[in-house]
Amino acid sequence: MKIIDRSTLVFLFDILGAVVAWVGAFLLRFNLGLPIPYEDHLLFGLVALVPAHALICRWAGLYRGLWIFASLPDLKRVLRAVAASSLVMLAFVVFYRDPFGTPRSIVVLYPMLLAFWMAGGRAAYRMAKEHRLYGRLNAEGKPVIIVGAGRSGAALVRELDRVPDWRVVGLVDDDPAKWGREVLGRPVFGAVDILPQVLTNEKARHAILAIPSASVAMRRRATDLAVRAGAHVFTVPGVDDLLSGRVSVSSLRRIEIDDLLGRETVEIDTAGVSEMVAARTVLVTGAGGSIGGELCRQLSRFGPARLLLFEQGEFALYTLEQWFAANRPDVPIVPLAGDVKDAARLDEVFAAHRPQLVFHAAAYKHVPLMEVGNAWQAVRNNVLGTLRVGECAQRHGCERFVLISTDKAVNPTNVMGATKRLAEIACQALQGQGGPTRFEMVRFGNVLGSTGSVIPKFQAQIARGGPVTVTHPEITRYFMSIPEAAQLVLQAAVMGEGGEIFVLDMGEPVRIVDLARNMIRLSGFSEDEIRIEFTGLRPGEKLYEELLADAEHTLPTPHPKLRVARSRPVHDGILEELREWLGGAEPVSDDEVRTALHRWVSEYVPYEARPVLRVVGGTATGGERVASGG
Repeated sequence: MKIIDRSTLVFLFDILGAVVAWVGAFLLRFNLGLPIPYEDHLLFGLVALVPAHALICRWAGLYRGLWIFASLPDLKRVLRAVAASSLVMLAFVVFYRDPFGTPRSIVVLYPMLLAFWMAGGRAAYRMAKEHRLYGRLNAEGKPVIIVGAGRSGAALVRELDRVPDWRVVGLVDDDPAKWGREVLGRPVFGAVDILPQVLTNEKARHAILAIPSASVAMRRRATDLAVRAGAHVFTVPGVDDLLSGRVSVSSLRRIEIDDLLGRETVEIDTAGVSEMVAARTVLVTGAGGSIGGELCRQLSRFGPARLLLFEQGEFALYTLEQWFAANRPDVPIVPLAGDVKDAARLDEVFAAHRPQLVFHAAAYKHVPLMEVGNAWQAVRNNVLGTLRVGECAQRHGCERFVLISTDKAVNPTNVMGATKRLAEIACQALQGQGGPTRFEMVRFGNVLGSTGSVIPKFQAQIARGGPVTVTHPEITRYFMSIPEAAQLVLQAAVMGEGGEIFVLDMGEPVRIVDLARNMIRLSGFSEDEIRIEFTGLRPGEKLYEELLADAEHTLPTPHPKLRVARSRPVHDGILEELREWLGGAEPVSDDEVRTALHRWVSEYVPYEARPVLRVVGGTATGGERVASGG
């Protein structure tokens, strides 16, 4: 049973501070001796100061915080109490008269001693408590190097001191002004380039990137240096979140490949997007897919009257519906099961809901899968589906129709790419017919983490112990994040006047083999433990993707990440030709599909198999096939 609580003890400590400061000021003034004439002066001063100081301490709110967390707000309260107590002391000096008077030095010494007692006591208690709680454990924690000696790095050091699992042994930073200095007692060894040497010297196997505002290139360089030195790399949240206290050390996570391939933050015309979307009915086809789903989530931010989720896959539709129920229950959604090739179903949906904006994301997108045995289905889904949704939008007076296209539509060597280019041509032809609907197309490359993309595949292969399969040592691809792609689609939709093909700035292409190596290292393995196997280009696959065909040129737009491609004009009568071809009930062979596609997409050079050397783990084995147009 407690005889006295802690807040009372703290209160008594502060009252004692007034006694110590007043008596100490006199003792210091008179070299630790007190002349007899001043004894009454000292006593009457205590009678006046102690009660007043007690009231002041309560008024200043000194007992709201815990001493173990004493910080700047507590110091401000202490200084406020000291200032008020000093005013009381001055009043006593002025009004209390005796033959000797109060020495002038007391006026200076009293507030100094009182501040030292009250603030120093709190600081000493916190240091002692933290040392007792964390000092021994931190000495046993894992040594870690922090990359970044700025505000984020300092906040991270402070928080890691409370975590027994970590022991910060130093920092690195590219700012020369910080080299040789200390951050909360930890040395800044030097530039980021010496990180491998620092990790070795300090016997540290962990590095934390505390540079949330740095460029992707900077994070990639630091991560590469750390993983090459055999370290595990972690990253922190954004600097604002960390410093504001919304997140803490518990939010530390291993750095992912997305962080290294990620892109700078996208700024879009939110006012323009809001004006386009707000209070309107919006239809998204392929809503259950990676891009379609993200489009739905982004659109929900701008207050649509209704969001129509059109999806063929039942489970994907159910999953998206549940996401909205849990995260955005305020957004009116209408889950609609249906196939974009089903003209009757489309007419029913358009007539019932009258959508004003249509984002057409439904498509078959896997290149090798569509190349052999499924070419006709790719045509029907990607071309016929686009044509039917577009015609329905035109017939029902939609304001805008936005086709989600792909970089594989440029100089295609595969059926999937050719069908997407033909879908673009169909939209251009519909735009040429006139009418109220603006048809716009947006091309971009691979999105990070999308369904069936290379990153989830590599993750699964690493989890199984390898090998990680890459089709060719020189194959490259463009990457962007799903949210970035969705936001730029919305931005393009706002800017379109009809008939444009928008090309997204995809940045620099990434070699897939480098991607594989980074993922292996980030997973804590070496290439000796998990090997990379080159399996040969798959049917229809190119070594590199292009965002513009050779015959096209681009024009800038007001947005730095969007350009407009000017493609060749579409000839008259193509819609009738497509309707006749696609209206047949009989299946069409893969070869017939390729021949027909080349008729309308002249730049399409069908995949041709020819044997070359196949490289597996650095050994030539034969049997690879390449795309003649790659």
